Amino acid sequence: MATAHAKHHDYHLVDPSPWPFVGSVSAFVMALGAVAWMHNMFQGAPILFGVGTIGVLYTMASWWSDVIREAEFKGDHTRVVQISHRYGMILFIASEVMFFVAWFWAYFNAALFPGDPVHATREALFGGVWPPKGIETFDPWHLPLLNTLILLTSGTTVTWAHHALLHNDRKGVKQALILTVLLGAAFSCVQVYEYSHAAFSFAGNVYGATFFMATGFHGFHVLVGTIFLLVCLIRVYKGHFTPTQHLGFEFAAWYWHFVDVVWLFLFVCIYVWGHGASTMAGAH
Repeated sequence: MATAHAKHHDYHLVDPSPWPFVGSVSAFVMALGAVAWMHNMFQGAPILFGVGTIGVLYTMASWWSDVIREAEFKGDHTRVVQISHRYGMILFIASEVMFFVAWFWAYFNAALFPGDPVHATREALFGGVWPPKGIETFDPWHLPLLNTLILLTSGTTVTWAHHALLHNDRKGVKQALILTVLLGAAFSCVQVYEYSHAAFSFAGNVYGATFFMATGFHGFHVLVGTIFLLVCLIRVYKGHFTPTQHLGFEFAAWYWHFVDVVWLFLFVCIYVWGHGASTMAGAH
């Protein structure tokens, strides 16, 4: 009987799991609580939102723990399965690229055509220039440059960690990942400080809306990537990953390099180019 049910293929047929159901219910409760909270529908809305959020986080932690067990201890992630996982991660990052394309599109649509006669209100709202009149942009060569250096340095440390892992240098992996996590946290702290000193707000002007949406969502991705790498660091201390089997870490490194590249575009297009346009508009 055991032989009849033995696995004779390289594919992973997942076991029944409660997490898709628990996760969908938790996400629904979280969304319902958020909508009710924003519209002041009833007093318990914040509690409902909190319960849903806790459910979502618990689902994520539990589900990913199951995936780690499948990879590390059950041997379900064969070479064939890993190929499919790589395709999935590539497609996920590609979808994230298009996500940021939308924010760049919104920014440049307003920035390149501030006086577009097709949009009758633009001349009145922007004053025919970009950034709009009255907007004081950030100097790109202060905090934004510091954050650029921090993020680029973190890209080198995560690459160091990857090479150390390939050479089975466990100490090097730990040191490099600790540095990467600290640099990611430093980036987030600098960005929070920068936001707190912004001379413009999110509401009431298209520059603030496009600036905070683009850089803010990138900041959220940095936070997610930092947590991703922190989990990898914990797994290294637990003895996970080998030079030939470290897909979780590899995906974290891919994600972090994606975050690096997006920031370079943000720095050049929104900070440097936007500030330069502001300076030229002021000179005129």
